[in-house]
Amino acid sequence: MQIWVDADACPTPIKEIIFRAAQRTQTQTTLVANHAMRVPATQFVTLLRVNQGFDIADNEIVKRVQPGDIVITSDIPLAAEVVELNVHAINPRGEEYTEHNIKSILNMRDFMDTMRSSGVEMSGGPAKLSATDKQAFGNALDRILQRAKS
Repeated sequence: MQIWVDADACPTPIKEIIFRAAQRTQTQTTLVANHAMRVPATQFVTLLRVNQGFDIADNEIVKRVQPGDIVITSDIPLAAEVVELNVHAINPRGEEYTEHNIKSILNMRDFMDTMRSSGVEMSGGPAKLSATDKQAFGNALDRILQRAKS
């Protein structure tokens, strides 16, 4: 089992939680990004730098994941792809993507995208990452790691 992080858009506080979990559970963790970023000096965390371009990091993750791995991403289409491959997927706010919820989440994302494309004004983006979000993510990651390791 391995953790894969769609790292370009992953908030720094969430990466810090991932780094601590990787070290604590001795789980190989790979951050996939199209730019350089800091990773801790540990044998359990590596950076896989890919070329810039649309979905290149996502495609690399899909190509490399194995059933039972964990993917951390806020990219819903990527989450949908890996869930189909029997991979655990979670977003940086602690929401787990599963075979039971991914289709409705993807449909809502597509609906909102269609609304924006048709000129409907949508104010704001996601709320700033809160302490509650960080705690929810850490708890969800721990649950998934426990399930995946057993």
